[in-house]
Amino acid sequence: MAMMEYIDAIRLAMKEEMERDDSVFVLGEDVGVKGGVFTTTKGLQEQFGAERVLDTPLAESAIAGVAIGAAMYGMKPIAEMQYSDFMLPATNQIISEAAKIRYRSNNDWSCPVVIRAPIGGGIFGGLYHSQCTESIFFGTPGLKIVAPYSAYDAKGLLKAAVRDPDPVLFFEHKKCYKLIKEDVPEIDYTVPIGEANLLREGDDITVIGYSLPLHFAMQAAEELEREQGITAHILDLRTLQPLDREAIKAAVRRTGKVLIVHEDNKTGGVGAEVAAIIAEECLFELDAPIFRLCGPDVPAMPISPPMEKFFMLSKDKLKAEMLRLAQY
Repeated sequence: MAMMEYIDAIRLAMKEEMERDDSVFVLGEDVGVKGGVFTTTKGLQEQFGAERVLDTPLAESAIAGVAIGAAMYGMKPIAEMQYSDFMLPATNQIISEAAKIRYRSNNDWSCPVVIRAPIGGGIFGGLYHSQCTESIFFGTPGLKIVAPYSAYDAKGLLKAAVRDPDPVLFFEHKKCYKLIKEDVPEIDYTVPIGEANLLREGDDITVIGYSLPLHFAMQAAEELEREQGITAHILDLRTLQPLDREAIKAAVRRTGKVLIVHEDNKTGGVGAEVAAIIAEECLFELDAPIFRLCGPDVPAMPISPPMEKFFMLSKDKLKAEMLRLAQY
């Protein structure tokens, strides 16, 4: 075990997979010489060479297209998008090609590509560097989508994604890069795609979410238990597609009160589908309406630091909503 930041866990996962399998390679803007805009690929080109860590032009559709073609040809590409906002020029490649190739080829072709992209605000990046785009891809059958909260899961899920025979979108919250730090095994391990993780047991309320907001939920839960005696049951989805329906239902049934949290917009977000699952399968086991705390439905993240702080979720916002649910 080694104490490791979230960003280091991602880098280590790529390094280990490239050492394990010569067909794994990395491509993207500034991933080579610069080591990535956030340094996620720092040192990889020095170790593996320019043929396996490729600097590309600023053309996301081309990055995705090259990666998809290489995957269909038998390689294991890890394509980095500097920000998830920049995935939008590549949506046709991802949704119309990668997600559908196995289906339209009658299972003759597969596309084992991983597309990594940082999501979320917190760096004063404004409208072009702060979006959460997971809901854009969430409703596309054929794609697997993961969004780890912990450093342990970041490493294990990325390794699982590289080994998966189908396309995986790997969303990493840029605020987690340096904020989240924990012991991570230096040995080879994977975290199964499609399995949620119970972060905390409790009896009064259930919180379901993914990525950065869970950090605030855990902090709020500790304070609520200490100050009010309220215990929170917290479930980390980890995988957004496919959702772990059984884990969701079990978490809801534990308390009968559920709060769904994510930074993405409330309307049409992943939380809406989670709420639908609960309403369809656990309705009569609820003791309160389904609560959702999400990013506001505005066109973009404000670039002003005070406005960004107002926009984003926080420990205090989570704590207030968790208390409101407990008192319902």
